[in-house]
Amino acid sequence: MDVLEIKNEVMKMKLQHRAGGIVNKTNCISLLLVLVLAGCATRSTIQTRIQERATAYASLSPEFKALVDQSRIQAGMDTNAVYIAWGKPDDVLESGNQSGAFTTWVYRRGYLDETRYWVGQRQPRLQHDYEPRSFVRAEIVFFDGRVQSWRTMPEPAN
Repeated sequence: MDVLEIKNEVMKMKLQHRAGGIVNKTNCISLLLVLVLAGCATRSTIQTRIQERATAYASLSPEFKALVDQSRIQAGMDTNAVYIAWGKPDDVLESGNQSGAFTTWVYRRGYLDETRYWVGQRQPRLQHDYEPRSFVRAEIVFFDGRVQSWRTMPEPAN
C-alpha cells in the first residue's frame, strides 16, 4: 500500500467521522491491519532481489558485490546493482543536456503527521488527525546506465 492509498483511507475515515459516523478502535485496527498485511505481502529484500536478478549479481565485481550485500551503492555501478542494493525506485525521471541523456531514480519514504486539536465547547475533547506525508529519501543519477552521482536526504523534522 503506497502513501496515496493510505491517504485515501485516512480521508474516508475523516469523512465518516464528519458525517456523524463513528471512527472507533475497530476502524483504526482494521486500517492498521491492512497496512501491515500490505507491507508483508510486498516485502522486497536484498536476498529476494539477488534471486530475482541472479545473473546480474553474479556478473558484479567482488567490490560491487560486497557493497550491494551491505545495501550500499557507489559511482560506476549499473542499474542492476543499484536495484539489488536499494530496490525498485518510486519514480524514474528522464532528463538531458548537451552531454547526453540522464536517468534519475527517486526513492521516497512516508510517515503519518499527527495534528491534535480541541473540539466542543461544553465538553471539550481532544481530536487527532493523521495526514500521510512523503519526502524524497534519495536520488541516483545514471548516465549511460551507470551511477554518475547519488545523494540521500534526512527525514524532515516534525
